Amino acid sequence: MMNRDDGIAEATGTVDLTACDREPIHALGAVQPFGFLIAVSPDWLIARVSENAPDWLHRPVEALLGLPLEAVFDVEAVHLLRGHLQTLRGPDAVDRIFAVDLLEGGAPFDVALHLSGAVIVIEAEPSSPETLSAGNIVRGMAGRLQQAGSFEAFCREAARQMRVLTGFDRVMVYRFAHDGSGEVVAEARRSGLEPYLGLHYPASDIPRQARALYERSWLRIIADVDAPLAAILPPRDPEGQPLDLSLGTLRAVSPIHLEYLRNMGVAASLSVSILRGGRLWGLFACHHTEPRRISLERRTAAELFGQMFSWILEGREREAEAANEVRSRELHNRLMGVLASGGTSLETLIEFLDDLAAVVPCDGIGVWVNGEATLQGTTPTAEEFAGLVRFLNRTAASRVYATDEIGRIHEPGRDFAMRAAGLLAIPISRTPRDFLVFFRREVARTVTWAGDPRKPAEPGANGLRLTPRKSFEAWQEVVRGRALPWSGPELRTAESLRITLLEVILRLTDTAEKERKGAQERQELLIAELNHRVRNILNLIRGVVSQSRANAASVEDFAGIVGGRIQALARAHDQITSTNWGPGSLRDLVTLEAGAYLGAKADRVRLSGSDVLLEPQAFSTLALVVHELMTNSVKYGALGAAEGWVDLRWERDADERLVIDWRESGGPAVQAPTRRGFGTTLIERSIPYELRGEAEIRYVLTGLEARFAVPATYVGAAPQAVRTSAGVAAGAPPPAPHLTGSVLVVEDNMIIALEAEEILGAMGAPSVDLAGSTREALRLIEAAPPHLALLDVNLGTETSVPVARRLAELGIPYLFATGYGESFRLPADLGAVPVIKKPYTEETLRRALAAAEPGAVRPAPPAP
Repeated sequence: MMNRDDGIAEATGTVDLTACDREPIHALGAVQPFGFLIAVSPDWLIARVSENAPDWLHRPVEALLGLPLEAVFDVEAVHLLRGHLQTLRGPDAVDRIFAVDLLEGGAPFDVALHLSGAVIVIEAEPSSPETLSAGNIVRGMAGRLQQAGSFEAFCREAARQMRVLTGFDRVMVYRFAHDGSGEVVAEARRSGLEPYLGLHYPASDIPRQARALYERSWLRIIADVDAPLAAILPPRDPEGQPLDLSLGTLRAVSPIHLEYLRNMGVAASLSVSILRGGRLWGLFACHHTEPRRISLERRTAAELFGQMFSWILEGREREAEAANEVRSRELHNRLMGVLASGGTSLETLIEFLDDLAAVVPCDGIGVWVNGEATLQGTTPTAEEFAGLVRFLNRTAASRVYATDEIGRIHEPGRDFAMRAAGLLAIPISRTPRDFLVFFRREVARTVTWAGDPRKPAEPGANGLRLTPRKSFEAWQEVVRGRALPWSGPELRTAESLRITLLEVILRLTDTAEKERKGAQERQELLIAELNHRVRNILNLIRGVVSQSRANAASVEDFAGIVGGRIQALARAHDQITSTNWGPGSLRDLVTLEAGAYLGAKADRVRLSGSDVLLEPQAFSTLALVVHELMTNSVKYGALGAAEGWVDLRWERDADERLVIDWRESGGPAVQAPTRRGFGTTLIERSIPYELRGEAEIRYVLTGLEARFAVPATYVGAAPQAVRTSAGVAAGAPPPAPHLTGSVLVVEDNMIIALEAEEILGAMGAPSVDLAGSTREALRLIEAAPPHLALLDVNLGTETSVPVARRLAELGIPYLFATGYGESFRLPADLGAVPVIKKPYTEETLRRALAAAEPGAVRPAPPAP
């Protein structure tokens, strides 16, 4: 497929545009002439040089290849480059150094440094004599940006400031639509230039490959469209690959794009990416009618301003979305309260169409219940609606469905596009399929394109490559049959409404309907809730992993830190799920953490106070805080000393808040840390941030002291006899026998299976076989009976109970692993079998094996 490369398009960097969908994004094997490039191998030998390397290198370009970098650059300069290379972090990291004396006594150069695979790429250009404080400049620019009121004023001010910073004749803010097309939403230009504000460009003007490159590299400059390029020698490495300059500051661009700029009357350009959530939102596109090169330092300031603009933009959009979601939630709560108490059947929804229409902006609304249609506002007819429902029955039943052009996906929809061009459908039952549908009428609008977007491409002098268009006259198109698109916040509001209505339906359904349909509807509601909780847990674990790496001195230390924190969360989760997501005991929480760290010496944590119950949110937060306090005390404080102890007291104050005091004694002298790690941050900020409580840490010479206050809304009185939560038992684990035979692991999650394989290997198992299904497990058992088996209870669409029964028949010991917690019940015919709860560790597994019957861990004889 051929891609056009016009508009304010970024060239893909490949010579043959017909190969864009097959080839990676590379530069053209050349750089722009205002700077030069040297690529160095990992051992700092020169591997490639641009042919415009300066004369002061005193050697022909070809003679530089294979020389140590110190042979051409000053030793101090090389030392500086090596040091900055050490600071590069991440796959697309770039570092810049300004006013570097590459040759002793020579003119200074600005240097850009990055990695291209295993090659170190050094790009240098003459340093500008100007002194520029990029940080102060951009800080002032960002301050003026934040004062802009509307979105239009915000973008207009950004374009104006970028033009002042760069000095280009024209600066545009170019925004991408969801389909890849784009629009100039703001512009700052010198007088006499034709305005581009409001012009649209098709998606092919900036191809997918170029957009991907913009997400990796924030900055691209073309100083002179007519300047001859400098080739990189040799053009290919010994493996036949060109040098990937996706992150290069000097990289050349497609000759087609240069020809386009010439046709447009542009002699120089600068592009700065605008990202939202790591994805390309738009560009600052800068054009100049004469050749123009601004210094690397000033370009860096422009890049920094682009990043600041991106972050401020993202913050504004998130604030607007949050406010909209709050308003929607209030409407949901009112609607749910009225519906839950006002009727006995699903048809009750019909009485509240006005309330439903207020949740999502629309022109009409329809409800399809038990084969009957109710319509209000601007909608299709009842017959047309019935045909539309037949189409919607082919869509997924577990999520909303939205389109702004019904006629494109449902041909009969073209006949009623003026009344209903867009729809947002919420399935509110599974069998029969009932729907709540919001409609939007057609919005005919005129779109002004920079040229006819449907004009066929014509091959020209470039052969199979495209010839850029030479006409830039505005071309208008009247778009019909489409409604205003449904925004992201509106789709999320609809999804929340779907969950709300599912709950309402459960309340309105009579007993007979509950018996027939309740299981499916509850399952859908639970899936939605489970998805929400799993995403929260995954985000929490991702944050724990990301923040923990700064405290780790090694991979093993990192694994221990992360594992400890996740185990603390798991223990807390066990306690609050054992009461169906109810409150958990504070005393149990501390006791379990102390037992996990101190074993038989857990009484060194002395507890004082009447037990209280904490709501799940507060319980999980306190679990992490107590875990970090225990960890730090064992590593650096009182619990790490033979005679040290911790006094932990709690009480309710006059406002019924829970006040907790932690005091360490008998340990080494304590000094305040010189830096704040993630653990300290958790202790100091978790309770204030998540619970709106208080936290205070005092580094007293005799031992750490801490005080926490948890608001009364999260705290309840505990009954006289508080249950003992299941979990890690206090006391040192008895030694488990060394595994000497093969082990079978039955687990449908590959990562968990591999983790179990490593744990069992560390426990001495000479071989571990993995099976992801009952059928595979039974096959392995018949082929070579194991000495021991570890069975995951749930294997997706089946359970491992048949495998357990076969192992029992053969007299082979086994354990169950389950994520169901206390709710898991063994079939009666299996008898007493050790069960461990996920997530488990080597210590958990050793405990289970050691606590099992004596014969459970001895190698069983193979079956005859």
